[in-house]
Amino acid sequence: MLHWIAEQFGFPHLLNLVRYTTVRAGAAAITALAIGLLIGPRFIGWLRVRQGKGQPIRADGPQTHLSKIGTPTMGGLMILTSVTFSMLVWMDLTNRYVWACMLVTLGFGLIGFLDDYDKVRKRSHAGVSGRVRLVLEFIVAGVAAYIITRGNSTILYLPFYNGPVIDLGPFYILFAAFIIVGFGNAVNLTDGLDGLATMPVVIASLAFFVIAYLVGNIKFATYLGIPHVPGAGELTILTAAIIGGGLAFLWFNAPPAAVFMGDTGSLALGGALGAIAVTAHHEIVLLVVGGLFVLETVSVILQVFFYKRTGKRIFKMAPIHHHFEQLGWSEPTVVIRFWIISFVLALAGLATLKLR
Repeated sequence: MLHWIAEQFGFPHLLNLVRYTTVRAGAAAITALAIGLLIGPRFIGWLRVRQGKGQPIRADGPQTHLSKIGTPTMGGLMILTSVTFSMLVWMDLTNRYVWACMLVTLGFGLIGFLDDYDKVRKRSHAGVSGRVRLVLEFIVAGVAAYIITRGNSTILYLPFYNGPVIDLGPFYILFAAFIIVGFGNAVNLTDGLDGLATMPVVIASLAFFVIAYLVGNIKFATYLGIPHVPGAGELTILTAAIIGGGLAFLWFNAPPAAVFMGDTGSLALGGALGAIAVTAHHEIVLLVVGGLFVLETVSVILQVFFYKRTGKRIFKMAPIHHHFEQLGWSEPTVVIRFWIISFVLALAGLATLKLR
C-alpha cells in the first residue's frame, strides 16, 4: 500500500525507502506495537464489560488459577487488529504468499473467536466441537497451502541435509495443511499461563524473520544451501508485525494478566507461523524452533494415550506446564524457564541454516 501512496503523491524518497524489506519490516513492528499499546486499555475494558465473568476457568485445573476468574478473554483480537493493519500498510499486496498467510491468520482467528465466544456464552470450558474446529481449520489451511504451492516447488527439505529430499507432489498440500493446523493447535495448547505462549511466539517469529529473509534472497540461499523461494522475503514483514503485536499484548498479558489471548489469538498466531514455515520450505525446522509447542502437544498426547490404556498418568497434569505447577513451581517460574527453553530451541533451529 505504501508503494501506491508514494507513487500517487510523488514522494520519491519514501518510495526508495519502502523498497527495502528491512525498512518496511521495522516499520511494521513499530506500527503493530504502537497500535496494540494504544487500543489495549480501552479494548480490555470493553471486553470486561461485554463478557461479565470473563473466561471460564477449568475446575479440574490448578487451584491457583481460580484467582483468575473474571479475566476477559479474546485478547487475540488486539493482536489481530494491530498485525492486520500493519500488514495492509507495509506489505506488498500483490504477493500471493501475503494473501495465503493472511487467510490462515484471519481464518484461524475467526475459528478461535467462535470457540471463545461459545465458551463465554455457555459459561463452559468446552466451546465449539473439536471435530468441527478441525474440519474448518483444514479447509482454511488447505486453501492456503494450494495458494502457496501453486506453480511452486512441492519438495520436502530437511535440516542438516543439503538439497531436496523428496518431491511430495500433490501430497504436499495435505502435508502443508497438517503442519499449519498442527502448529496452530500446538500454540493453542501452550496458552495456559500468563505470557507463556506470547513470548515463545515472538521468539519463533524472530527466528523466522531471519529464515524468510534468507530464503527470499537468492545469494544467501545459494551460499547456505537452503531453498530459494522468490517473494518469500516479504513474509519478514509479517513476522515483524507479529513481534510488535505480540510484545504489545504481552504488556497487558504479563502476570497477573489483565486479559487472556484465548483461542482467537493462539490459533491465529500458530497458524501464521505454520504458513510462513510452509512458504519458506522450513517445515521441519519449525518443529525445532517451536519445539516448546511440540513438547506441550506431545505431553497431552502421551497423557491421554497412557491413561486410556493403563488408567495411570505420566504427568501430574497435562499440558506439561501444569505438571510443573503441581510440582510446586510458581507460575512466573514456569513461564520464564519455558521462555529460556524456547530461546535455546530458536537458536538451535537457526543453527541448521549453516550446518548443511
